[in-house]
Amino acid sequence: MADSYAYAAPSKKPARPTQTLAKRVREALISLGGEAHRGMVIEQVARHYGHDVRQIPEDLEEAVILSFEQNWRDERRRATYGFHLPFGEGSHRWGVRAEPEFAH
Repeated sequence: MADSYAYAAPSKKPARPTQTLAKRVREALISLGGEAHRGMVIEQVARHYGHDVRQIPEDLEEAVILSFEQNWRDERRRATYGFHLPFGEGSHRWGVRAEPEFAH
């Protein structure tokens, strides 16, 4: 099942999340009411891929976190996905705006 998460398959290089994974993070946040602790988001994404949430693969967890962080830090992608940190940088509570502010 390598590459079934829509991110780079496990290797010596760190996982590289794709737009598909960012969309899964967005969907999870919306299903959780627009904001949630990142652990809950990771569980939702893991469920989507058929994992037991008591044993989430470390590479999937890292890829989900990296996906959110990379998209949140990039102004254009942040606007596209609607990602935000309700309690500021360093917080593990993630949020999403229901309607993304599409970048011009």
